[in-house]
Amino acid sequence: MSTSKQEDVAPTGGTGADSVDEPASGLSRRRLLFGGVAAAAGAVAVVGSDRFVAGREAAARAEALEDAEQLRGGETIPFYGVHQAGIEMVPQAHQSLVAVTLREGITREDVRRMLMILTEDAARLTQGTYALADSEPELSLRPARLTITFGFGRRLVDTVNPAARPDWLDSIPALKLDQLREEWNDGDLLLQIASDDPLTVAHAQRMLLKDTRTFGSLRWVQQGFRRAYGSEKPGRTQRNLLGQLDGTVNMSPGSDDFAGVVWKGPVANPAWLDGGTGFVVRRIEMLLDKWDRLDRSGREQAVGRRMDSGAPLTGTKEHDEPDFEARTPIGFPVIAEFAHIRRARSADPHERMFRRAYNYDQLPTGDEISNSGLIFTAYQYNVATQFTPVQRRLDELDLLNEWIVHIGSAVFAIPPGCKEDQFIGHTLFEA
Repeated sequence: MSTSKQEDVAPTGGTGADSVDEPASGLSRRRLLFGGVAAAAGAVAVVGSDRFVAGREAAARAEALEDAEQLRGGETIPFYGVHQAGIEMVPQAHQSLVAVTLREGITREDVRRMLMILTEDAARLTQGTYALADSEPELSLRPARLTITFGFGRRLVDTVNPAARPDWLDSIPALKLDQLREEWNDGDLLLQIASDDPLTVAHAQRMLLKDTRTFGSLRWVQQGFRRAYGSEKPGRTQRNLLGQLDGTVNMSPGSDDFAGVVWKGPVANPAWLDGGTGFVVRRIEMLLDKWDRLDRSGREQAVGRRMDSGAPLTGTKEHDEPDFEARTPIGFPVIAEFAHIRRARSADPHERMFRRAYNYDQLPTGDEISNSGLIFTAYQYNVATQFTPVQRRLDELDLLNEWIVHIGSAVFAIPPGCKEDQFIGHTLFEA
């Protein structure tokens, strides 16, 4: 399994340092952060954790670790580090993206308190330890490579320090084929929650939303899946619901190539983002009922790759370099001008991104038999110079647009990681 040094998987179910009176001290910390009525509400939530006494916790943890030896449910990824976890790694099988809208009147200090609480609980959950106000602590013991990554929208950054907002932290410029729906756009705070276990994702999401409800309201949740853990070798290119291998031309986590696209760029970001990056979410509806009417040859022409192997139409293997100069016997390009892989390719080495996609499949409506698509995400140092030019080319002439529609869009700044005595986003407050 290929992971960065910071995020090497360690088969452990947590630190084992928790004690029976920890929820009480956690409540005290929350009283300092929340104050007044909010602390009283937190006290009710902590009762469940307080009953998770030392003996029962030890037994439950021992059972989780015993399972982990065979089933790997206890695997953890370090939370603290130079970069946030959840980016430079082999992706997990399940992911939930959660956008929160800050309440009116929220202040800079409110945002600080919220991020301190979220950081502490995220750090605990990712290591197989229950959150401080966790009323179902047994659900936290099998993290299964749980990562929690935070992103900041324009309004959150402006609330803390408007002078520190990067120029690209705004909506993607309007594109002619977009059919964006308000319920899938924007957001002030992003929570990227991912694990190989969907139960772990659901529990972590609930715990973190408990932390945010004093400060904001839920805007949207986008849940996605990839191949189930263990169904194929890590690092294999996944297939989307169109049946295509999706993400063939993508850099390897941990490589110098990766760093030059995600963590660094030719135009400097504000200093508080050192160790961070830019993040784009695009919700893409797939018109699968219409796709069903297209034969295999037509599908391959639209994409520029073979459906079975993922090889370019000019090659035989998935990772063969496409020959965009190759011609048919009558002089037409083998890979057409409208083919997706030609439109996505750029001669500018800076127009690149690290892509990660999850499928979604929801209840169909009307006479349709599918309501499916892709939650496409991209990490890049500068959204305006790396992501937007590529998306414009795809919008102008990409035959695949006949069978897909972009219905949601959001942009976030991913702050750097932090040390154990810090919180995610602390650099923004120091800018």
